[in-house]
Amino acid sequence: MSDEAALPRTGDIDASPQDEAAELVADVAREAPVGRMLIALDIDGTVLLEDETLSPGVVDAVRHAQEAGHEVMLATGRSWDSTHGVMERLGIRPEYAVCSNGAIVMRRVGEADAAEYERAHVETFDPTEVLTLLGQHLSGAHFLVELPDGKRLFTDYLDDWNLVGANKVTFAELSGQPVCRVVVVAPEQTDKDFLELVERIGLTQVSYAIGWTAWLDIAPQGVDKSTALELVRGWLDIAPENVLVMGDGRNDIEMMQWAMRNGGRAIAMHQGPPEVHAAAGEVGLSVTEGGVAAVLRAL
Repeated sequence: MSDEAALPRTGDIDASPQDEAAELVADVAREAPVGRMLIALDIDGTVLLEDETLSPGVVDAVRHAQEAGHEVMLATGRSWDSTHGVMERLGIRPEYAVCSNGAIVMRRVGEADAAEYERAHVETFDPTEVLTLLGQHLSGAHFLVELPDGKRLFTDYLDDWNLVGANKVTFAELSGQPVCRVVVVAPEQTDKDFLELVERIGLTQVSYAIGWTAWLDIAPQGVDKSTALELVRGWLDIAPENVLVMGDGRNDIEMMQWAMRNGGRAIAMHQGPPEVHAAAGEVGLSVTEGGVAAVLRAL
């Protein structure tokens, strides 16, 4: 049969009105398979509530996304010691996990069901100068540093810190060795106080993020969740436009800007501060309302 013989006769094709055709195209686009996505989720305030319980529906929604072929991973300020437990609760063992605000990237060793992880990428800096500076202005603060091998040193106990396996030391012992990050908590301060302090003393040699409370997380200069996620995206060979990130804190701003800049999606949790909303392309439901589940179920 020739190409011409395969064509319908003139008048055999019914044309649809323009508005109906537009609806048809939209329906096809919604039903079309989405390419494999890299879905990076913050932990605190995104998949976990303040009391450490899981956001409603998040486990089933993550499983739905995985069954659809997407790579669901965590990108957090937490150390690996705190991160892998959350992964188990979510029922995921992704190929990579971004920890310590991008200073550490963990890689799964073995097949998809393997539980062992190793350090694939580590960033460090000398904390001496920044600790000296902060110590002069925050004499009552609690300090913690994370070493490249995952060990942690701290000066004073805090209920909010997972200090299993950590060692208590003097303030002077925090310095003198490379670290992946410095964490500072000043219970008598507010996040606004920390913002003003950082502006006043000028932390120019490091990257930093300030939490909802007076929580200052300091990483090597130029290192944040986005720098680590770009490494992961390249290793997984996932297109930039197939990236989806979700978070609620100031330490999520850079990864949101990175995703948006490269054609991906960035969704802020509703309870996040205005600057986080401004960095994202979308604002979803809050963590208590199951914001992550709502987004992932719609993929």
